Amino acid sequence: MDLERQLKEIEALGNDHIGTSSDTPLREDAFELSDIEKIALIKDNVRDILITLGMDLTDDSLKGTPTRVAKMFVQEIFGGLHPDRKPKASTFDNKYKYGEMLVEKNITLYSTCEHHLLPIVGRAHIAYISNGTVVGLSKMNRIVDYYAKRPQVQERLTMQIVKELKEILGTEDVACVIDAKHLCVNSRGIRDIESSTVTSEFGGKFKEADTRREFLDYIKLETEF
Repeated sequence: MDLERQLKEIEALGNDHIGTSSDTPLREDAFELSDIEKIALIKDNVRDILITLGMDLTDDSLKGTPTRVAKMFVQEIFGGLHPDRKPKASTFDNKYKYGEMLVEKNITLYSTCEHHLLPIVGRAHIAYISNGTVVGLSKMNRIVDYYAKRPQVQERLTMQIVKELKEILGTEDVACVIDAKHLCVNSRGIRDIESSTVTSEFGGKFKEADTRREFLDYIKLETEF
């Protein structure tokens, strides 16, 4: 397929999300290279991009940019790709027999749209009902951060958070709502700076209308960031 035709097809598709699965699409050899090896390769690629765009990389402001971007990709904004960085989530017995919903709301979320590699910025709201096990509150924030630090689709991110917490807590009674702004919509294309995207995943008791309503009442969704 020639580039001109490919560009037209991408333009026709727009910002539509193409569904694949709840797993991040990774090749089998994704982690054969070390971080340093990946940074070295990406640095050269970023350098080529900037030169192609006409930038003068001898300028003091630009000469370190390829290395900075490569390090940022590998160890920061896409650091959640590597399974070794997955947070350890210790669980505890629910000795105080708390049987109601636990909600952690307004978790700051920074991710990256996998279609344009532009930021996704928003809030995640998580809830679960213990079946005898609880998890530290900060661990829920760390789980959100881990799955957000990769090229993402918001629907997939929402599902991955819920799936992870179900496995950790040993219960289906987990829910997540994410409200986020996508800079691929806000800063390019339609350039709508007001709109945000809301996704949700409800498991177990949260599929029941009353329980789901209670959760949504707790978070009282606000859409300004």
